[in-house]
Amino acid sequence: MKLLLTSVFGPYAVDDEFGRKENKMELFHNQITREQGIFSYRFNHSSFGLYFMAENLSTPTTVLDFPTLKRFITEIKKGYTHVGISFIVPNMKKAAEMTRLVRLHAPDTKIILGGHGTAYEKLHEVMEYDHVCMGEGLSFLRKLFNEPEDRKIIHPLVYSAHNRSLMGVPLPKEAGVLIPGVGCPNKCRFCATSHYFGNYIPFLETGRDIFEVCLRYEKEMGVTDFGVLDENFLKQKDRMLELLALIEKHEKHYTFSIFSSAETLWDLEDFDILTRLGVGVIWIGVESKYEIYEKNEKADFKTLFMELQKRGISVLASAIMFLEHHDKNTIWEDVDFAINLRPEYLQFMELGPLPGTPLYNSYKSQGMLLEDVPMEDRHGQSKIWFRHPNFTRDESEQYLKNAFERDYQVNGASFLRYIQTALKGYEYGIRHENSWIRRRAEKSGEFVSQMRPFLFAANFFSKNEATKSLVRDVKGRFKRLMTEKPLKNALLSSVIFALAVKGTIFEKFGWSNPQPTCVCIDFNKENIIAISDPANCTTDCTESESSLASSAT
Repeated sequence: MKLLLTSVFGPYAVDDEFGRKENKMELFHNQITREQGIFSYRFNHSSFGLYFMAENLSTPTTVLDFPTLKRFITEIKKGYTHVGISFIVPNMKKAAEMTRLVRLHAPDTKIILGGHGTAYEKLHEVMEYDHVCMGEGLSFLRKLFNEPEDRKIIHPLVYSAHNRSLMGVPLPKEAGVLIPGVGCPNKCRFCATSHYFGNYIPFLETGRDIFEVCLRYEKEMGVTDFGVLDENFLKQKDRMLELLALIEKHEKHYTFSIFSSAETLWDLEDFDILTRLGVGVIWIGVESKYEIYEKNEKADFKTLFMELQKRGISVLASAIMFLEHHDKNTIWEDVDFAINLRPEYLQFMELGPLPGTPLYNSYKSQGMLLEDVPMEDRHGQSKIWFRHPNFTRDESEQYLKNAFERDYQVNGASFLRYIQTALKGYEYGIRHENSWIRRRAEKSGEFVSQMRPFLFAANFFSKNEATKSLVRDVKGRFKRLMTEKPLKNALLSSVIFALAVKGTIFEKFGWSNPQPTCVCIDFNKENIIAISDPANCTTDCTESESSLASSAT
């Protein structure tokens, strides 16, 4: 047996027969900071699930992430018994082309399909395949290859993001990814992830399990900051408290970006727990002022956000547009509700009926889906693909764009909001009676001080008064709270300004569409990750530069 696990091919975010330019392979620039110009975060994220599955199989497995079509064809000719293709709905056409190429160039190879795109009920009409994985992939593959399904999980060590930049300034790879579990018990009607996995499935069941993965990251990669891919991480409260106890016992300055619901946060009662744990960013689904989901019942978002922010915890809020109750007036009530909560980051997403969700089933049964809209247009950042009584498809695109612009005009650049909140947390922490929180604050102060040289360029490139006001506020906080090194700050400010000028030019002329680096990694029989020799890759696929570390000891 020999398995290839692959993501869909590039190029990405271009208008061609397989995709659309609006569907960027960048989380922040696609759907959070997309209208903030030079201030938009530019990150690519790896296909983490592929590495997770490969790490935990005995079957020799190769991960091919972000290949070109040419690179994919080269790889499938190498005699794999199985090829697994992971894809989402907007990439349906790319997956179909890849299955066609497997049948053409490797007819004896079995095709396995996985990812949210597999929930489409007419999948068999779109592409050929031998197996479909609906739900959690590791147990599916272990069963398929007759491997023990209860074998202990080994967490891969994977950088959270690469090709990172801000204002044209390249940023180092610093954060790792933690995947404690998948799925969510709340199961909101629109959530493809919750319904894809069914129930919550833990991979790291205890706080010690998570802590030991953090230790490995620190030892092998020098990583102490983590993006936590768990839809409601704090829901497993005992696990979180055990992790906190270990962090404090061993005095580890680990930091975490997490997902959480409002109800779970209120259940904590003491938000200082989050500060002690090292939570720096929380993604919270606000969704709507009027459509209340179980996770948001009785939620006082304004107070919640203020309590988090004064502790230095940035909020990434998400809101849904084109809900059933939205008309030309009420939609702005929801938009303004989210904006006035003043989160550091704000995602607006169109209501998207995706296969496998109750929303999709309901709209389909009512004949509300626009079946003629191509799958590649169903990504939530351009036009809706269902009949709305109050909006045309063209109107939905413009309203969405206007919502992002409105947030930017009212609240300013997100990265400055983030710095402002970090400084609030620093001031809160250094005066706290808890010695661990004071030490946490000192450590966070060292990090946020690195952002000071960005302020000169930020002020120069500010496009609105809200951003200029943020620059003034942040400068004042730095001056009041931290000493400055004038010569070093001036030198770094000059370099950042020059890079920001270059970045602005690239953006103006449409040259700013960074493609994720193609990565090819072999997981051998002993399950030691071997970085592919660049000599064995074509010129459009580079080595991963140790983006993963060996799990073997």
